[in-house]
Amino acid sequence: MSEEINLKFEAKIREICEKVLQKAAPDHVEREKTMVFSVRLVDALKNELLRDGLEADVQIEGSIAKDTWLAGEKDIDIFILLSPKKYGRDIFLKVLETAKRVSGGNYLESYAEHPYLEAYIDGFTVNFVPCFKVSNAKDAKSSVDRTPFHTSYVKSKLNDEIKGEIRLLKAFMHGIGVYGAEIKVGGFSGYLCELLTIYYSSFINVLKAASKWRVGEVIDIEGYYESPEEARKIFRDEPLVVVDPVDRGRNVASAVRTDRLSEFIMASRLFLKNPDIKFFYPEEPEAYPVEEVLQIIRSRGSALIFIKTRPIKAVPDVLWGQLFRSQRAIMKALKQSSFEVIRSDIWSDEKIGNIFLFELPTRFLPNIEKHIGPPIEKMIECERFLRKHLSSGEVLSGPRVEDNRLVVERRRRYVDAVTLLKERLKDGGRSLGVASLVSEAFLDSLEILVNDEIRDLYSIEKGFASFLTRYLIGRPRWLYLKCA
Repeated sequence: MSEEINLKFEAKIREICEKVLQKAAPDHVEREKTMVFSVRLVDALKNELLRDGLEADVQIEGSIAKDTWLAGEKDIDIFILLSPKKYGRDIFLKVLETAKRVSGGNYLESYAEHPYLEAYIDGFTVNFVPCFKVSNAKDAKSSVDRTPFHTSYVKSKLNDEIKGEIRLLKAFMHGIGVYGAEIKVGGFSGYLCELLTIYYSSFINVLKAASKWRVGEVIDIEGYYESPEEARKIFRDEPLVVVDPVDRGRNVASAVRTDRLSEFIMASRLFLKNPDIKFFYPEEPEAYPVEEVLQIIRSRGSALIFIKTRPIKAVPDVLWGQLFRSQRAIMKALKQSSFEVIRSDIWSDEKIGNIFLFELPTRFLPNIEKHIGPPIEKMIECERFLRKHLSSGEVLSGPRVEDNRLVVERRRRYVDAVTLLKERLKDGGRSLGVASLVSEAFLDSLEILVNDEIRDLYSIEKGFASFLTRYLIGRPRWLYLKCA
């Protein structure tokens, strides 16, 4: 009987995977359109580089080059390979000036670890990436120099069956929200998905293995290290280690955050226990009606504080890096003034605006706070504490001794979290550590809303309404499924 159940179970998984693959694999029309467009761009860029007197190889990289992209993906990576013997890093900016002409003018520049151009052409997002052409991945001067080696390695392991398995894994990770190594997601890159599928030989085998992973898991495809412990000494404190098969000194999974790893582990377990196509294509919860969302907010009894800014023009990785850094700085300022933060999140559509959300148990604190001084045996510190507080007009009670320490009760500087935020963000928050682009936005567009004050924005901006609905639901979409 159990064998019969297992056969039915396996048949259900196969049926789901077949349906997913029909949607996840690009059809003939999409393939042809994508490849024709990519080749045309490569040829146009080659011609422009020659016109500018620049010698370079131009080639397509990433999932397009490997034929592992998901249907509907519109991202194309075009690499411009330059000789390090002939050129220095200053050539990259000149190459990007050439790429701007090919892009048609609709682009954003990034000068993070490595300069590149993100252009938007005919519905595609095209990354123009200059790099050095090196003979060995170990000679790479930056992470992008390794990319052609990644492409060659993966292509050497591919066949049509493995390509399908890779697409299944990518679609699964996309569905549960952990696909993408960009800062906004902090999840699994396409290259990482490809390596995991190649290593474990199938999508289901990846899930079976992942369901048993622990934080600190090590996967060493080429066996560069004698043991997982040896690899962990090199890649300290990283939640997942997948040693790059073309460079033993690089962790392909370095972008994966602990929460994203844990979500993948949990989703793998639940899918294997109760397979459902909704893991791949979960239903988006419908945004609450405005009156209902306001009632839910009131029922929480907390203070939801929304800090809104104008849009910030930057490529997504730069934008989200600055948003996360600013979120940490603001949270630290709240906590330093004794405001507890239950949870925090960020919404940005990268075009209309950005909103930081901080949920506090209460917006207001008592006027009085207890301040504990040094232990009695610390003679010099005690004298300094007494000199400071005996004559302070902010002290409401004390100093006195409690157990082994000096104690005062003093007037709290900030009793209202909104007052704190308005005052500390008056300079754009630079003194708090708010990132530069966000600070500039605060200086000319800062708006702070609390609870019901979000009504108008919620009513107008559908993307924000969906975000706030998901926040209030508070669980990933794939957990809407029955777990039993």
